[in-house]
Amino acid sequence: MLLDTSYMKGVLEAGCDEAGRGPLAGPVFAAAVILPDGFAHPLLDDSKKMSEKNRLLLRDVIMEQAVAWAVAEVSPEEIDQINILRASFEAMTRAVEMLSVRPEHLLIDGNRFRSRLDIPYRCEVKGDGRFANIAAASVLAKTFRDERMVALAKEYPGYGWERNKGYPTREHREAVARLGVTPHHRLSFLHPADQLTLF
Repeated sequence: MLLDTSYMKGVLEAGCDEAGRGPLAGPVFAAAVILPDGFAHPLLDDSKKMSEKNRLLLRDVIMEQAVAWAVAEVSPEEIDQINILRASFEAMTRAVEMLSVRPEHLLIDGNRFRSRLDIPYRCEVKGDGRFANIAAASVLAKTFRDERMVALAKEYPGYGWERNKGYPTREHREAVARLGVTPHHRLSFLHPADQLTLF
């Protein structure tokens, strides 16, 4: 089933989504995407439901055909300072600010949003499975973040980031217990005393 291109028709609407709220390590990424009217692709869906191959295929299509797109990130240090929810909002805000075209409306994946932007917005729970512009943003955010974690895995081997992308898998948690933390870990997410049973 093809997704609706956007929520508000006839206006420049940017779909916004984030990737990486749950990991123990790495930045949280977000993307903002303005799609042309009528954009549709049979493979486009919530990025979590897509294969890696299809995500990368769709990323190229989105980057080529979008009216505008941008990807932004918030570092682990910032996440520890302001908390992950606010960091997710900040990443989406930065992505919107980076767009080459100013949107007239934002469609946000989730149930809430706070921002310094003076652009009207609407939140949609599970919007990445219903609206193409949010799904496109989810694809960009996830693929860019995954690539970052694969690159960081080469600098910090042993944590399995090339596989777990920083999420709290058993492999990752046991590596933290064995090797300690890196500069890319979110310290506010780590509880050494019960690291293997907390999650």
